[in-house]
Amino acid sequence: MRTYDNPVIGGFHPDPSVCRVDEDYYLACSSFEYFPGVPLFHSRDLVHWRQIGNALDRPGQLDLPDDTPASAGIYAPTLRHHDGRFYLITTDVRGKGTFLVTADRPEGPWSDPVLVDLPGIDPDLAWDEDGNCWCAVAGVTVARIDTTTGKVLEGPLPIWSGTGLQHPEAPHLYRVGDWWYLMLAEGGTAHGHSVSIARARSPRGPYEPAPANPILSHRSTDLPVQSTGHADLVTAPDGTWWMVLLGTRPRGWFPGFHVLGRETFLTPVEWVDGWPRVGPVREQHPAPEAWHPFQLPPARDDFDAPTLAFSWISPRNRPDGSWSLTERPGWLTLDAQAGRPAFLGRRQQHPDCRAAVRIDPGSGRAGLSVRMDEAHHYDIEVAGGAVSVVAGIGPVRQRVAEQPVPPGPLTLAVSISTADTGTRGPDTLTFSVEGPEGAVELAELDGRYLSTQVAGGFTGRVIGMYVTEGTAAFDWFDYEWQ
Repeated sequence: MRTYDNPVIGGFHPDPSVCRVDEDYYLACSSFEYFPGVPLFHSRDLVHWRQIGNALDRPGQLDLPDDTPASAGIYAPTLRHHDGRFYLITTDVRGKGTFLVTADRPEGPWSDPVLVDLPGIDPDLAWDEDGNCWCAVAGVTVARIDTTTGKVLEGPLPIWSGTGLQHPEAPHLYRVGDWWYLMLAEGGTAHGHSVSIARARSPRGPYEPAPANPILSHRSTDLPVQSTGHADLVTAPDGTWWMVLLGTRPRGWFPGFHVLGRETFLTPVEWVDGWPRVGPVREQHPAPEAWHPFQLPPARDDFDAPTLAFSWISPRNRPDGSWSLTERPGWLTLDAQAGRPAFLGRRQQHPDCRAAVRIDPGSGRAGLSVRMDEAHHYDIEVAGGAVSVVAGIGPVRQRVAEQPVPPGPLTLAVSISTADTGTRGPDTLTFSVEGPEGAVELAELDGRYLSTQVAGGFTGRVIGMYVTEGTAAFDWFDYEWQ
């Protein structure tokens, strides 16, 4: 029997929402303070996913101010397809609030935002047989809305809010047969996370909770996947049902540390006596009937393409002039405009991996960073004829290694390993520099300080290139994993 590995989308890809159009599946995730926002993925089998764009890819859709805190910004989207059009609804928690965008194709272009006059987060979209659109939000309330204007036509109406655990959120409404099902997350998005469900004859309720709630939770277990919740359901063409959800993979000594953020997992669903039944989410499961792998993206980005790959993200915004693919053809140029740092990174998606970059620092200060947020990051940087490793942990910033280097291009690298950490942390980060004399290892750092348990927040590690002074150029960026 063919099996698949979980997570199906590794790294900081939380709050998945999925829809199917014929034999194609599309999925969206939260992006928080990063731009562009809401990564979009395509699959033919629910197992293999490729990124096809970002729904919020221009400042007119997503304008996050410089003072946007880490883990603010764009919260949980819902992605749906209705009457030949794609709809995506989400919330900018420090900005415009809840809004929706639409597109004829999932690759875009996506429309300008339509504001929806509803408080709360985690908005959902569902249509009834009369064409009415219902929007449920965390709490949980439901309202009938006009998707063209964002106007609330009825409600919001309080409906079922779970079994009494904290933070009832991530509501999704589904019409299955004669019933409306309301599935939500509760217990918080940490170890107490769970999925519960209720049903009613109308979106307005009243809702009858499932007798076996929660239908999914890994709390108080020793399973390798934890924090399971914030789920969405989808049916395959063969009639089987599946659930996408977020989870974490903690490692190391008590209380355990997860460094990649909340990731996207897949698990099968059965219907028993009118209710969905979900087993534990394993690291391996029997695969769906369809099987359609995609060619993996190359390990190296040579920056030869006319545009940036969809996977590159920047904190809050990416101003024109802060980056260029044409100023030095075949190189990515980053410019710290008026002393404002420039950063371009990608999510760390594998527990064991290596990232390297070929850099020409010129007279600037630039390097390679492993970032959780502004207060928690490890950097290897070049400036003033020296390469150094700097650890930023909360209010403490310390230079832990330094050595001189000749002028001109050189290679900076970080290797991340979960083996033999020695410190009982989740992993070890080893920083090195490669110049004319070969590779030199500069420092090994404990990975627990770049974890959610230390930094807090809802994101995961992002590895990328940065400039804090002047201008620097990057010939290529490698990301390889075991």
